[in-house]
Amino acid sequence: MCLSIPSKITSIDEKNNIATVDTMGVERQASLDLIDQEVKVGDYVLIHIGFAMNKIDEEDALASLEVYREIIEKMEEDDRRQAILEDDACANRA
Repeated sequence: MCLSIPSKITSIDEKNNIATVDTMGVERQASLDLIDQEVKVGDYVLIHIGFAMNKIDEEDALASLEVYREIIEKMEEDDRRQAILEDDACANRA
């Protein structure tokens, strides 16, 4: 199962329409080709298979991130690693 964790835009490459985002401390790049809302540095987006799909407000993003942190804290180390591997594999399933 793929979960979309809120990611904060830290920079935007306007020429290539790609955002660099921070997902709970992990830096990734996401295409802005499919999002139908204007976004800027500091906005939160939901990403699916490498594409920013939706912009969400900061309050909702921070609330969701807190829930994810609580879940992660309760997981065993092996389960955490597996969850990360499964999340990274989502792009390969599309």
